Amino acid sequence: MFADRAKIFIKSGKGGDGHVSFRREKFVPAGGPDGGDGGKGGDIIFQVDPGMNTLTDFRHVRKYVAGNGESGQKKRCHGANADDLVIKVPQGTVIKDFETGKVIADMSGENKRELILKGGRGGLGNTHFSTPTMQAPKYAQPGQEGAELWVTLELKVIADVGLVGFPNVGKSTLLSRVSNARPEIANYHFTTLQPHLGVVDLGGENSFIMADIPGLIEGASDGVGLGHDFLRHIERTRMLIHIVDAAGTEGRNPIDDIRVINAELEAYSPKLIHKPMIVAANKIDAIYDDGETEDPIAAIRAAMEPLGIPVYAISAVTGKGMKELLYAVSEKLKTIDRKEMVFEKEFDVVYATDRNLPYTIEKNKDGEFVVEGRRIEKMLGYTNLESEKGFQFFQRFLKENGILEELENAGIQDGDTVRMYGLSFDYYKE
Repeated sequence: MFADRAKIFIKSGKGGDGHVSFRREKFVPAGGPDGGDGGKGGDIIFQVDPGMNTLTDFRHVRKYVAGNGESGQKKRCHGANADDLVIKVPQGTVIKDFETGKVIADMSGENKRELILKGGRGGLGNTHFSTPTMQAPKYAQPGQEGAELWVTLELKVIADVGLVGFPNVGKSTLLSRVSNARPEIANYHFTTLQPHLGVVDLGGENSFIMADIPGLIEGASDGVGLGHDFLRHIERTRMLIHIVDAAGTEGRNPIDDIRVINAELEAYSPKLIHKPMIVAANKIDAIYDDGETEDPIAAIRAAMEPLGIPVYAISAVTGKGMKELLYAVSEKLKTIDRKEMVFEKEFDVVYATDRNLPYTIEKNKDGEFVVEGRRIEKMLGYTNLESEKGFQFFQRFLKENGILEELENAGIQDGDTVRMYGLSFDYYKE
């Protein structure tokens, strides 16, 4: 099964906690601190795998979590760094933030390997907090939390030529005749619900890759049917072949079809309508010439060629006119820049250290006001509350971050108990 879209959860690893320990050696009764640092958490890395051409694997595995760094140990031993988690994707995969739809990375062109989420830093052991006045610190720094995101993966077809047109106009038939692709072909709408790629081999540098883009309908740019899914595959093609049913076998006017599809392309992205285009007037084998009805090929040419869009009459079933069409496409491609379109980064990941982390205040069954939050936990890790200066710093932290004000809003009274990560304090208003 071809899968071109998937939603997955990714999370980088947490840094290991710093360690609290002291030297314990014979004849050294009061050894100094020797707690080691924690190891770094694993990164989340996306890497292009040339052997992949679908996102099917992500339909079965949706959660990717890197390992945590190990905690520091005594004797200043550093905790081991966690291994990075490398997620392999096909070339042309666009990674987007699920909530905003903004591009995080485009795995195209030279972008073969991208670090998406950094692992958390390891915490510092108590060795780092020794000072002349505090020679035996009994605290260490906790490891930094990893980052997590829900992301959308979108695989955009990378082809030289895209076949567009209404359903059942012969795109799949044409692709199967001129390339090695073997799409299913049947006479009903929306036979093609996934893009098919085929190599058109005209020898040497004249060869090119052609994609059968699933059929469009009016309103596709507004998301009608599978419109957005179909249209996004067209963005990377260098030129378009617009196939129409010149015989009008389904009662539609081929010139109106061209205008409707062009309007959908322009509504989705104005850049699409400016791509080089050739019209392939298909099903000429089904045109009945009664000598009275206007020649549909002449009518299509009269409408399109003044706009600079050449028209080639073909029959995908019999092969008539196919050679002329393919060589015209090959010559046109020689005039078009091969530079691949790569989407610019639009989204920056915000890490724990980059933002003012929230905190919670709840009153437990014992009447204590429990205050928690990762920033508070981190602050307690490097603050010596046994010293006067350390306690003053702690009080300023509570005031400057609005925690004292929130406690008062929650109804705290003088003498009430405040609990923070195992530490208890009596509250008294200044």
